[in-house]
Amino acid sequence: MQPPLNLPNLLTLARIGTIPLVVLCFALPFSWGRPVAAALFLTSSVTDWLDGYLARRLDQTSQFGRFLDPVADKLLVAAAVVLLVQGDPRIYVTVPAIIIIGREITVSALREWMAEMGESGRVAVSRLGKFKTTAQMIAITLMLYQHPIAGLPVYWLGLACFYGAVALTLWSMAQYLQAAWPSLIKA
Repeated sequence: MQPPLNLPNLLTLARIGTIPLVVLCFALPFSWGRPVAAALFLTSSVTDWLDGYLARRLDQTSQFGRFLDPVADKLLVAAAVVLLVQGDPRIYVTVPAIIIIGREITVSALREWMAEMGESGRVAVSRLGKFKTTAQMIAITLMLYQHPIAGLPVYWLGLACFYGAVALTLWSMAQYLQAAWPSLIKA
């Protein structure tokens, strides 16, 4: 069976296809490389909202889209976070990056396990998870951009947002684990 290649799913696939461009622009030895990487990342982040909106609005939701959308998000965030650590390997960037990637792996595994138990509704995407994603996207965009704007220390503002995103990351993971706990102790 062919996966539906409707507009929402094409946007999601485009988000995945943008990842190598973000990596390439980040690595370029030109002053415009990181701002272009940030712009591509931000554009891809906006498609995360747009593909879901269009899928609902155009009545084009699909199992393929429900699978692919979170995969695209996690690939985009993980790639960008690895770039940030490569660009600034100090401990105060590395530890939050590990927390963010570790949470994504943990929650994905938890969702898979809960789905196998027929209780995926317990760990459905929450509003807190959406706030976490938004905070991550803002933080990562600012940190990728790096250059000051009108004297504002964009990188450091991004790093502060990154720590806010880490707090939301831990909070949302705790929320998912708490919701799944009754099922986990039965297993």
